[in-house]
Amino acid sequence: MQVKHLVKHSWENLARRRFNWKHATEARKILCAIEEKHGRTDPAQLRLADAYARDVFGDMCYAPWLHVYTAFNRTFKEGWIPDNYYGWVVVPKMSGMYGKISHLKPLARLLFHDDVFPDLGYHVNGIFFSADHVAIPDSKVSESVFATTDIVVFKLDQSSQGRGVFFWNRRNFDVERIKRLGNGVLQQFIVQHKSFGRFASKAVATVRFTTVVDDAGDISLRACFLRLGRAGDAIIRPDSEICVPVDLASGQLFHEGYSSDWIGVDVHPDSKARFEGVTLPAFPECVRKVTELHAKMPYARCVGWDVTVNADGKVLLMEWNAQHNDVKFSEATQGPCFSDLKWEKLALGPARS
Repeated sequence: MQVKHLVKHSWENLARRRFNWKHATEARKILCAIEEKHGRTDPAQLRLADAYARDVFGDMCYAPWLHVYTAFNRTFKEGWIPDNYYGWVVVPKMSGMYGKISHLKPLARLLFHDDVFPDLGYHVNGIFFSADHVAIPDSKVSESVFATTDIVVFKLDQSSQGRGVFFWNRRNFDVERIKRLGNGVLQQFIVQHKSFGRFASKAVATVRFTTVVDDAGDISLRACFLRLGRAGDAIIRPDSEICVPVDLASGQLFHEGYSSDWIGVDVHPDSKARFEGVTLPAFPECVRKVTELHAKMPYARCVGWDVTVNADGKVLLMEWNAQHNDVKFSEATQGPCFSDLKWEKLALGPARS
């Protein structure tokens, strides 16, 4: 038993080092891009970030993202959560196994009992199901999913950042290919609201809402930003997307958005449409919906919701993420977003089970 424990401990240490190394590499790349654009960050402010990583979070491995936030804002702010601390410490303790359910896309409608999901059907363990979770013979799948649309999108379980997403039309739809790909959800292709269409992106724009459940069980919106694709992309890709922070009270876009290397732009690079003065469609309805949904699954205490609005003004939920949903961009542009939750105290216990 002692040997088994030592082996497990060694593997956990190795996993932790690899996890933090990947984050440090990403953070340094972004920091270099910011400083190349805006000049070197005040060393005194970076020293404050180092001290915060060491004294509050207990490890200098959390300094790289604090450096990025500091360089982005040109000053250090207490209360920021480093993204690797969020992923390694906060997520396991605030969501645990309940958060992992969000990777299983066919469960969403069963779990939330809401037609906000644009689901047409599912493939799970060799069987196709309708949106109402009734088994469909292979010969009837095409007829079922194309009853109301000409294009369907298949998303594999655990798909993220554009990976594991496939588009099908009536002519090339292939039941056997989907069965080989694995478990996932078939969703209707969405014609997005004209407010998003102005940015000339083929990819459906999504709005990332981040909600949390505090220790009293109350749910609140903590961050929000718009994700836009580029003209040549069929789906939003993390290496080319444009992210625009959103005012939480009004739903209005900030005057500046940011590329994947966090360099500011005041217009979409392809359409040249400006961000300033644009208010997201159906914003109050979107906020109400994600808050309502989180109340149905409060065990995962921090959730990122990818929402869009279609051409008819209907709010649709593309997916939800209760695992390592993005907090670094929101922390830099809108944060500290979570300072009242005392997440920094979670470091006092074991990092991950």
